[in-house]
Amino acid sequence: MRQAEAVTSTETGAGSPHGPRLRPPEHRVSGKAIVWWTLRCAFGWVIVIAPLLAGRWLWPDPPIPLGTAAAIAGGIAVLHVAVMPTWRYRVHRWELSEHAVYTQSGWLNQEWRVAPASRIQTVDTERGPLQQLLGLSTVTVTTASAAGPLQITGLDRDTGIRIVEELTATTEANPGDAT
Repeated sequence: MRQAEAVTSTETGAGSPHGPRLRPPEHRVSGKAIVWWTLRCAFGWVIVIAPLLAGRWLWPDPPIPLGTAAAIAGGIAVLHVAVMPTWRYRVHRWELSEHAVYTQSGWLNQEWRVAPASRIQTVDTERGPLQQLLGLSTVTVTTASAAGPLQITGLDRDTGIRIVEELTATTEANPGDAT
């Protein structure tokens, strides 16, 4: 775990009426996350478009133009699949410090969260079938926050394991009641 670095008054915005300036967490997720998000997105659109096309071919006189609906959905799908994964990759970041976990996630709705180590209750890792195939994992940090757990998605497998080990050690080293 890297040591927390000293922060100068210019970095924190001391003296500024707006308080400290936030910076993005230091580490990006794995580049393979782009492939994972692309495949998940494309599969979701197949589930939407396939029934429209099947209905178009099987229904002699549909009440709505299913071919047009499938074409519109296909256009939106191509744009979504082309833009979203790379955009998410540029936004998603994470960082561990001696005293907290920092995450930034999302693409349209972006979220920046900090969880003090003293509030961490559990640290879990998850690897679905597609993540296993790509060598990725998701780390979930559950805290006593009403906002819910923090998730770091798109990590390579070894980084996910290392984060769980480091957070476990950090949590043990930071006494608190995690509430």
